[in-house]
Amino acid sequence: MSDPAIALSKQLSGELEAVSQSVVQAAQKLESAQDHLRDLTEQVNMVLNTAPANGNEFMFLLTVFILACFVGYYIIWKVTPALHSPLMSVTNAVSSVIIVGALIAAGPADFSVSKCLGFLAVFLASVNIFGGFAVTEKMLTLFKKKKG
Repeated sequence: MSDPAIALSKQLSGELEAVSQSVVQAAQKLESAQDHLRDLTEQVNMVLNTAPANGNEFMFLLTVFILACFVGYYIIWKVTPALHSPLMSVTNAVSSVIIVGALIAAGPADFSVSKCLGFLAVFLASVNIFGGFAVTEKMLTLFKKKKG
């Protein structure tokens, strides 16, 4: 082999070694994330299993909903005006996820309460998304330079 071929072979070998180290690091991070996800899944299952099984599930879920409303209310009112636009974008993303779940709920062929609630959730989340985009667009026009 000539000297340029040997140099190229050594360079490629070094790059291949760096790539293999990156792959090993990525695999380790993936394994760590998998362990973390497994722990979170166990925690969620533990919380779900602590729900009352004696027929008071509605009261349990209603209590969780009311507490979530209070927490959401107090968190939103503590937001500074500078963070309003980024939070609107996040809210639009969350509403997009809600639409996916609502479409699943509204999807069954039979007519039921879950189908009605799913349709209502799709409608309200759509209003939230389009309204959020309209407000964001309006706020972005405030930052544009005025002509003239």
